[in-house]
Amino acid sequence: MVVSEIKEFSLCRTKARAYFCYLFSKNIPNRLPSLTQEMIVPRMLKIKEDLEQCEGVYLLDSKGVQVSATYTQNGRVEEDIGVIRADRAYYYRAVREARCSITDPYPSLLTHELTVTASQPIYCENGNLKYVACLDMPLAEVIKIAHLNKMDSFLNNLFKIAYALFSVALVAVAMFLFFKGVHSFFAYEVLSAKFDVKEMFEATILLTLALAIFDLSKTLVEEEIMGQSREHNIAGPHKTMVRFLGSIIIALSIEALMLVFKFAITEPDQLIYAMYIIGGVAMLLAGLAVYIKFTKVENQE
Repeated sequence: MVVSEIKEFSLCRTKARAYFCYLFSKNIPNRLPSLTQEMIVPRMLKIKEDLEQCEGVYLLDSKGVQVSATYTQNGRVEEDIGVIRADRAYYYRAVREARCSITDPYPSLLTHELTVTASQPIYCENGNLKYVACLDMPLAEVIKIAHLNKMDSFLNNLFKIAYALFSVALVAVAMFLFFKGVHSFFAYEVLSAKFDVKEMFEATILLTLALAIFDLSKTLVEEEIMGQSREHNIAGPHKTMVRFLGSIIIALSIEALMLVFKFAITEPDQLIYAMYIIGGVAMLLAGLAVYIKFTKVENQE
């Protein structure tokens, strides 16, 4: 249940942030002269009253030190005043991005359930950071607030089915190539009285292609159907592309190596063509490095 909620939150994160940005901009004064804690806290309490499931609201100063009590559903926690929260994501992300921000889900100190914190930097008249307003909401409630509409849900399910069908087809192709390669190996290299290097390389190429296609189908199932993610520093839509290009580079590298050995034994004058493939692999690798650099993200919105 927790995994599915986190996955759903990643889909509706932009809508959730937009909603909290609207609440902050509508209720909390910003870029005004003589901004004080007494002006801001009552506005934050009003937001808490409007959000029935809000776990708590509190105010930090420009250094990340909490200057107000934590106002919860059960009252106020005065002990939090003076606590340094400069190392918390809801503080440094709001300061760094200079706009409303929401965190990834994390266990709440108040309820011990998964919580999302929305934060809004507040600036004085001359543009200097004055405060950071923070609001804690349960993950399940955030998902309800920014729930996907019926069309979004329909398209998500449709895409999952399509990816599942493609994955099954790719696995079938990979298995066919695998059995063909194994059959070729045993039929021509082990059982035959005459050892043929050419047949050995052809079997190796078939097995390499089968591995690359199977790895691609595995990636589709993990990332597009199950929602798992390993490349956290790469933007979501590009993860499959990176894995796919990586599989191609590995397959071509192995085939280039096989050709080097083949031509070195049988046709030394053809080695130049193997070098062309190695050069192409190097270009693909350099292109993939550039692609990853420009699609890498440190934080999601």
